[in-house]
Amino acid sequence: MNIPVKTTDASYDVHLGENILHDFCGQYKALLEKADQLVIITDEHVWSLHEQYVREHFSFPFKVYIVPNGEACKTFDSYFDVQTFLLQESCSRNSVLFALGGGAVGDLTGFVAATFMRGIPFYQIPTTILAHDSAVGGKTAINHPNGKNMIGAFYQPQAVIYDFHFLATLPETEVRSGLAEVIKHALISDSKWVNEFFELPSIKSIEKETLLKWIEKGIRVKAHIVELDEKEQSYRKYLNFGHTYGHAIEATVGYGKITHGEAVMIGMIPALMLSEKNGNVAVGYTEKVYEIANRLGYNFQHVLNCSFEQLAAFMLKDKKTTNGELHFALLQEIGEPIVQVISMSEVQACDEQLRKWIKEGI
Repeated sequence: MNIPVKTTDASYDVHLGENILHDFCGQYKALLEKADQLVIITDEHVWSLHEQYVREHFSFPFKVYIVPNGEACKTFDSYFDVQTFLLQESCSRNSVLFALGGGAVGDLTGFVAATFMRGIPFYQIPTTILAHDSAVGGKTAINHPNGKNMIGAFYQPQAVIYDFHFLATLPETEVRSGLAEVIKHALISDSKWVNEFFELPSIKSIEKETLLKWIEKGIRVKAHIVELDEKEQSYRKYLNFGHTYGHAIEATVGYGKITHGEAVMIGMIPALMLSEKNGNVAVGYTEKVYEIANRLGYNFQHVLNCSFEQLAAFMLKDKKTTNGELHFALLQEIGEPIVQVISMSEVQACDEQLRKWIKEGI
């Protein structure tokens, strides 16, 4: 199955299916044969799990560079090390990179590709559910101690190869992390779809076919919004639902100490509270989503380890903050996102309510 993504700067396909890596190599044979070098950027964990599958199904000679696992790879040091490796291996403007891994590896590899020799082609091969979001749309970045994804570029891949084979080895924590972005896509696009999550008794109860259907729907939501607004001038800001407060939690707790998806799920609760107050979302809906999130095992205790002052400092550094004003992605209705200027005092009131729920064990 192919999902086309068409932006002002590029057009490419997201390829979805089981065991499609070999088919991809055949489909893109003419393009890849023109490259002087193919380099796979991956992390230690992914490579230990999937080296055999990749070597058996990737039809071209390639080199491998292994980076640290997770968010630990999105640093200046890792970025510099990958660039150094490419130069030492005599890579050129005719070389091609492949990001094999989760969102962090994709973000790093994309930013390296955007800047090596002023830009070389790269392909995304996501291996997590979470990366169904990050691999599509061309956002690439590394982190700075003062904020997540602060140094990067909009740089579209040549294609995304979403081979479901890689999802079979995902631990439950990664399924939970990825599901948060799937739920986000549902909340900003389709109220009926959201209702499907209310029926879930647990993460383990999700059937494979259902999960793959949700991933496809999520990619279609992301692709449609990216086509409308590639550089995040308007519609693409809707994809930040849950991210302003969520990124602040992630930065305060420490990158890698909480999964990105878990931080986004936490961030969606204040965003829903603000949507009840500023939109037409029914009073009590937030508490309903909070109950589902707890049932699915999301850990809200992280909030209690962060002071609101710490969170506020990171929110003010957020890329979506302009002249000290917080631009929050909210919902007018479930499935109808909006962006609204929100005062820090309003966010603090939501933060206090969330802390109360956590302490009371609601």
